[in-house]
Amino acid sequence: MLHHLSIAVADLQKAGAFYDAALGALGYRRVFEDDTAIGYGVEDGEDKLCLKLRPGSAVPGPGFHLAFAAPSRAAVDRFHAAALAVAGADNGQPGLRPDYGPHYYAAFLIDPDGHAIEAVINGPV
Repeated sequence: MLHHLSIAVADLQKAGAFYDAALGALGYRRVFEDDTAIGYGVEDGEDKLCLKLRPGSAVPGPGFHLAFAAPSRAAVDRFHAAALAVAGADNGQPGLRPDYGPHYYAAFLIDPDGHAIEAVINGPV
């Protein structure tokens, strides 16, 4: 259903370093950038997530949550560790979440702008 999603960030360099680490651990990369935006995905010019520089922008309200597909449980672990090393805040250690299903393995973070993000794989090992 979604083609891409854009989120506002106050500091594009700081947010870019965070998402380079977090999304790189999941196999995603920068697919474009300019002075006011950075796009992430797997193919050049085909962003699925775009960071938009909006100094002074407000943090999303309660209920905003963005989950990224992970290729493996090990990638979820790498996502969490890499993001914590680059200004991320822990919002849930990597592990199974039986309330969401028997194979739901995820980690949760808060990015430098206050966005709640997750990496998840929902399938047997």
